[in-house]
Amino acid sequence: MTDHTAQSATFRALHAGPGLLILPNVSDAGGARLMESLGAKAIATTSSGLAWAHAWPDGDRLPVEIHAAAIRQIERAVKLPITVDAEGGYGRDPAAVAEAVARLIDAGAVGINLEDGSETADATRAKIEAIKGAAARAGVDLFVNTRTDVFLRQLAPGREVEETLIRARLYADSGADGLFIPGATDPAAIKAIAEAIALPLNVMAWPGLPPIGELAALGVRRLSAGAAIAQAAWGLSRRLAEGFLRGDMGELFAGAMGYADINGLMSR
Repeated sequence: MTDHTAQSATFRALHAGPGLLILPNVSDAGGARLMESLGAKAIATTSSGLAWAHAWPDGDRLPVEIHAAAIRQIERAVKLPITVDAEGGYGRDPAAVAEAVARLIDAGAVGINLEDGSETADATRAKIEAIKGAAARAGVDLFVNTRTDVFLRQLAPGREVEETLIRARLYADSGADGLFIPGATDPAAIKAIAEAIALPLNVMAWPGLPPIGELAALGVRRLSAGAAIAQAAWGLSRRLAEGFLRGDMGELFAGAMGYADINGLMSR
């Protein structure tokens, strides 16, 4: 059973440094156990990877009961704080969103990502306030990392920084604990946003993103893999399976993790 108080405190402290909080997002409990063994400081899920692992599409489509069950399995597998990608909260009604997030908290989450996507900033603000209220009633100091898709969806061409800051201030006033700007890669834009906000800034691995060693100097506090690891794993699995179905076994064992190593990891 998750000690929410201790895990919440640990997770919050990770955003204060030293160094970046690097999150290699996972799709399932086995992957969480692997990332923990490799030295990850916290476990973050990827909504797409987790949905695909259960044969559902990404985009608020995975049933909340399946999502919560998957988080319970991750909570069983690791000792680290868990932050969950809650997408848009599985709905537009703030009360329904808060109820869905409460189920993820009950399953073991001490942090969530909540994205604005195509919704208005005011709609997201209302969701944040409802989620914070639900977390308080549950006695959990939930870290709400609010994702704005201004860069990812190109919502304000030519004025991405300005629009991001408008949303960041509104979200912070509503109780958000962090700001996530996937798709942002320009060092000047990242630095400008980091300097203008009080929230810890989260960026996502993306083609053209500055090297990890430069991100902290720009003011970034948190780096997420997003769906990248899951997509790479799916791509490799497809390539190997296509070859195998053609009768080619040449690459099946190249780079494979040993059976005993994997089994031992799951047997601890």
